[in-house]
Amino acid sequence: MPVFVYCIVNPDGSDGATLEIEQSFGDAPLTRHPLTGEPLRRVLTPAGLVTRYGEGEIRRKVNDSRELERLGFTRYERDPASGRYFKTAGTDPNAPESFAKPRGDELLPHEADLLHGDGCTCSHCRGKHHHDH
Repeated sequence: MPVFVYCIVNPDGSDGATLEIEQSFGDAPLTRHPLTGEPLRRVLTPAGLVTRYGEGEIRRKVNDSRELERLGFTRYERDPASGRYFKTAGTDPNAPESFAKPRGDELLPHEADLLHGDGCTCSHCRGKHHHDH
């Protein structure tokens, strides 16, 4: 049987506490709280449908190493004992097998190339380009 969400209507017309009530689809929406008699209004909520883009399906795909590799992603997981991150999915030869979490504004091993380039004017890149010439 479906569960519907209701909201108590405060005396000033604002929304109060919410509650869930199990009802048949054929039942008329409640207008009063079954125990207290306070006025209620039904809250429209999205249906709990399973789709290819639903939360459960996305979580399943993110946890599937073969799916991540097929899509070209690399996944790292933190080792609680050492604090290092180790590659658990992905075949990119340029992705490191492990790395330590950077501190403060330090970059991850691959971030410097992603964030900086020939057109970058930060002090790091200006010095790098200066030394290249």
